[in-house]
Amino acid sequence: MHKVLLIDDDSALVGLLADYLARDGFHVGTASDGLSGAEAALGGQYEIIVLDVMMPQLNGIETLRRIRAQSTVPVLMLTARGDDMDRILGLELGADDYVPKPCQPRELAARLRAILRRTRPQSGEAPQTLVIGALILRPEERQAEWDGRPLALTSTEFSLLELLARHAGRPVSKQELSEFALGRPLARFDRSIDVHLSSIRQKLGTLPDGRSCIQTVYRQGYQLIRTE
Repeated sequence: MHKVLLIDDDSALVGLLADYLARDGFHVGTASDGLSGAEAALGGQYEIIVLDVMMPQLNGIETLRRIRAQSTVPVLMLTARGDDMDRILGLELGADDYVPKPCQPRELAARLRAILRRTRPQSGEAPQTLVIGALILRPEERQAEWDGRPLALTSTEFSLLELLARHAGRPVSKQELSEFALGRPLARFDRSIDVHLSSIRQKLGTLPDGRSCIQTVYRQGYQLIRTE
């Protein structure tokens, strides 16, 4: 059973989501505030976190900041519908994806499973280390290195970089990136992929000539440059 932690002060919503997820095969833990939620999330017993943005005292953004300071555990944010600022800020701080509220339990469960599928290799997969210039990816371990130093990537960031590495030298569309890393089609005006890739670029830094190794290809998507 996948272990998920729900952090939200809306007891009625938490009860509804927890009941549905439990019946859908999840082991569910709950926290009603950011302080206890961050502590539970960092305890190491949960595989994925569902975190509401709007909470009193320590809000979801600050809770996410505390979690990301110590852990790359997948985090799915619950955001107010149409609130792009909180959504983008959450992604910039390392959230793996978001679901607008009010959300359907079935959609939430599907999003959780999509993220979890990408945090572990499928059975029967042959381990394959990807080496693209200074970049080394070990998908079976979900570990990455750039120029000899480890990269602290979220699960979504790793999946995006893995797909770009597998197609190094060729552009990959945002639609393909969304379906592979987020498990959902790219929605109109959705900037999630752009924000995640901006974070990856910052973590990689620049090439000796000052360019980013991840290039935007007009009307085609993104491309990882092949370097020697």
